[in-house]
Amino acid sequence: MLIRPRDLAERIAGVHHPETIRLPIDAARCKAREIINQSAKSGYLSIVENWRQLPDGQIEFAIRHFPTAD
Repeated sequence: MLIRPRDLAERIAGVHHPETIRLPIDAARCKAREIINQSAKSGYLSIVENWRQLPDGQIEFAIRHFPTAD
């Protein structure tokens, strides 16, 4: 497996790749609201980003987890 310098830098910095979710619009709203309302747990803060509507009407978005300063 090839490791690019950027991959190594991200791993050392603790950067985590986003989790992508696809849901119908109402379920996507509920899931996003749940993520926004939850407090930082286990040392990570969850952020919802990159919303887009797919041709089939579903919503796709990413959740990225950042380490907290605690």
